[in-house]
Amino acid sequence: MKVISYNLRKHRAATELEQLVDQYGPDLLCLQECDVDALPDEISGLALADATHGNRLGLALYYRKNTFRLKDIRTIGLKKSLHDRMLKPAHERVLGVRLQDIDNGQELIVASFHAAPLTALNSLRRNQIRAALTELETMGPGLPLLMVGDYNYPVFKENLGQTVRDHGYTLTLSDDRTYTRYRVFKGHYDFATSDGFRIDSIQTLPQRSSDHRPILVTTTIE
Repeated sequence: MKVISYNLRKHRAATELEQLVDQYGPDLLCLQECDVDALPDEISGLALADATHGNRLGLALYYRKNTFRLKDIRTIGLKKSLHDRMLKPAHERVLGVRLQDIDNGQELIVASFHAAPLTALNSLRRNQIRAALTELETMGPGLPLLMVGDYNYPVFKENLGQTVRDHGYTLTLSDDRTYTRYRVFKGHYDFATSDGFRIDSIQTLPQRSSDHRPILVTTTIE
């Protein structure tokens, strides 16, 4: 299974999505910072499962409709940072779907995630990640679970990795840094947490018009 995660930088990179899907052939497309009202219902064979609607810039998730059957959808609000309270850019920071493989009946949970911005403390982002995974588990206890997106966590990732392991998940970074706009903030921002999946690779794709580079997750259910 191939999953692309991409922060569109306030929807600026939305025009690239069709070419991105055509070139890399993902089964799922997880988006952050998108103008949900401007999203198409379909992108090169991927159907829009759902998008958040309580955010100024939202999340969206597309799935390959000839591979999966959509079983459930959930949007999740997380603990807010001071930035969120003052500017109100986001309430729903997780969009999860429960899917069933049409061929073998296997069910799985995949989510698009966008953590609080860098103005928040790492401790808040760790809290958000734990809460997101806990809420997603209720969509199907015991099912394989993959959460990808913009974690806004460029430094001290060993603390995050331990937090994720303590929660029963694996944290996997891509093969190259994903954020390159400002030298002081360059690093890995976009990655995956998973349980029940073997992460075969996470490739950082070439820079486009967003300040984030998309990542391509290739994974297998264990």
